[in-house]
Amino acid sequence: MAPPPPSEQPDAAAPGAGAISRVLIVMAMEKEATPLVNKFKLVEAPASESIFPKGAPWTRFYGCYKDLHLDLVMPGKDAVFGVDSVGTVSAALVTYASIQASKPDLIINAGTAGGFKAKGASIKDIFLASDVAFHDRRIPIPVFDMYGIGARKTFAAPNILKELNFKVGKLSTGDSLDMCSEDEEAILSNDATIKDMEGAAVAYVADMFSTPAIFVKAVTDIVDGDKPTAEEFLNNLISVTAALDVAVTKMVDFICGKRISDL
Repeated sequence: MAPPPPSEQPDAAAPGAGAISRVLIVMAMEKEATPLVNKFKLVEAPASESIFPKGAPWTRFYGCYKDLHLDLVMPGKDAVFGVDSVGTVSAALVTYASIQASKPDLIINAGTAGGFKAKGASIKDIFLASDVAFHDRRIPIPVFDMYGIGARKTFAAPNILKELNFKVGKLSTGDSLDMCSEDEEAILSNDATIKDMEGAAVAYVADMFSTPAIFVKAVTDIVDGDKPTAEEFLNNLISVTAALDVAVTKMVDFICGKRISDL
């Protein structure tokens, strides 16, 4: 007989007062998430038990790992085109719905990113984002311009950095995989080392509901390199996702039994 699925509401007592017990992992692509689903032995929530509104394509895997209840969510497949619903809108929506439903103590936004060799990034590097900002929300009106950029510090996790020896850099987010000249100028202004298509949107929602969030990104392509971005991204996706899997697993292991202030 197959073992029963993990409980939706774990009964395990927290190992200490104020210890982190619920972690929400937000990811964009199925290929990025599948290794972690397998690693943590998470199960997919059936449609009949979905915490999301009817009609939403978002997917959720859940389970217990050591002292933690994990929810891993993705925006799911686009109903028309059948591809992963990447980008800021989908990321913000699934993050909002997941925070409301699961009330996490901590969010981990894990995924791949482009990196800039001029800032020291190499393929398979693992970065924790120290800051996030948008590079494609250009609103040239006083104050609206700053709102568009949306620059904000991320949750500081100095002990994770010390223990796991990740790199640190600023993350810039936009809804295009390539980089036009206007985006490049904004990314330079943001002093970014890495760029993605979700991070700043997740940070915006996390801040809205005062939920600490950590952004861990693995470099798939060198934005200022000599290879086409899309080609390099696809060629490196599987191997870089494996590196991301290892990094997130180490991070979750470190989080077990700790309080937010211990990170």
